[in-house]
Amino acid sequence: MTSRTLSFDKPAQNPVSSDGATPDAVKELAKRLEELFQSMRDELVSSLCLILGSRDDAMDVAQEAFLRCWKLREQLLGVTNPRAWIFRVGINAAKDLRRSAWRRKSRPMLPEEAMPPINRVGIPETLEATEERARVRLAVENLRFEEKEIFLMRQNGELTLEEIAQVVGRPVGTVKTQLRAALGKLRIALGVPNGETKGGNDES
Repeated sequence: MTSRTLSFDKPAQNPVSSDGATPDAVKELAKRLEELFQSMRDELVSSLCLILGSRDDAMDVAQEAFLRCWKLREQLLGVTNPRAWIFRVGINAAKDLRRSAWRRKSRPMLPEEAMPPINRVGIPETLEATEERARVRLAVENLRFEEKEIFLMRQNGELTLEEIAQVVGRPVGTVKTQLRAALGKLRIALGVPNGETKGGNDES
């Protein structure tokens, strides 16, 4: 299989925004958005891959999410958690694709394609770390879809329970219950004590 490289192709941009922002301000927002996407690209794609079941679909959705964010880039001025904002746009784009009547049948994922990052430190991978990533990937894949998307929004997207509830259209109490169920299954699958699963704080 030929490996695809994800690039964020920007549409033509206007020199002055609709609310009168200066060209320098518009340029700075554009630069900030590109840097944000590049910093979380791999994590976003791996999460979308787990949700959609196809790396190609995940890369297409990540590109679509970038274009959506690009059109709304001036909103960054009022966003307190840009990472969560981008992830939320990506999840919504993935949900749109899943709902689409013409969505092609997903292709099987390659074993390494959808491993959610274990940490964000960037240390060299050891064999033990690679095996651990495989265990995490398999455990997440085995979650119910509703549990999987909530876990990934909380774990990788760093969304609050209230933000997740808005994205999935469910009450906060339901989201909390589904997140707790996901964490419980992952703890059992990974053999970790209660409370030690990363992203395991389900109370905020």
